[in-house]
Amino acid sequence: MVDPTSDLGEDDEASAPRCENCEEPALGVGRRTLTWVENGAVERRNFCGEACRKEWER
Repeated sequence: MVDPTSDLGEDDEASAPRCENCEEPALGVGRRTLTWVENGAVERRNFCGEACRKEWER
């Protein structure tokens, strides 16, 4: 099983997911990911930090 908190496949900015709010790479210890199930499908949003996550929720 792959550890979901690892940075597997995210060794550089090119392969990292983009922040939903500012489009910067979502890397490092500040990264935040929201995950939920909607209509039977898993939805996920990545953020480069807590500030972008809060801004996106508004």
